[in-house]
Amino acid sequence: MTDAVLGPLLVVLGYLSGSVPYGYVLPKLWKGVDVRTIGSGNIGATNAARAGGRAMGVVVFILDVAKAMVPVVVAQRLFEGTPHGDAWIMGTAIAAFAGHLFPVWLGFKGGKGVATGLGVFTVLAPLPALTGFACWILVYLTVRISSVGSLAGTLVCAAGLFWQRGPQSPITWAGAAVAAMIWWRHRENIGRILRGEEKPKPKKVKAAADANAG
Repeated sequence: MTDAVLGPLLVVLGYLSGSVPYGYVLPKLWKGVDVRTIGSGNIGATNAARAGGRAMGVVVFILDVAKAMVPVVVAQRLFEGTPHGDAWIMGTAIAAFAGHLFPVWLGFKGGKGVATGLGVFTVLAPLPALTGFACWILVYLTVRISSVGSLAGTLVCAAGLFWQRGPQSPITWAGAAVAAMIWWRHRENIGRILRGEEKPKPKKVKAAADANAG
């Protein structure tokens, strides 16, 4: 199979892999819940956890990361070092990310792309991805607001790409595009943050105490 055939095929397969809406499918199968009707209405791991508990959220997160990692790893193995190989690798990566945001199975209405973006850059730029993930966790544990952690981690990952690879690398600009899209998908969250309406998740101990007091 020639690169001219294999490249577009991998891009399509990357999109199809990214478009699998695990955050919708698993709560529907396990709990009979449509996550689009609860919480934020998002199909990501955070809302899946609202529907089915922390374990389900973790499983959805891992699958959303993996569904981007797998096609990008395959594209790297097949195209790395070949003419136009970088273009096909990047095309596959962006297609996987776009699949999560615009899944054909849900009328092109998907998630916000944080976990899937992490999967892309865990393969393409592991150090910035790890740094962004660490920032995400640290900020979330500090402020207890998932969207703030996601936005901060995304920004740190994109900045890390510029620092590590410089503006001449296509991976840097792909990271900037992914970060911009993630921020755009969080525009409603950003509005609530600016208005002071994005509330932190209560700690379990405090929540239990409040429940007992009531």
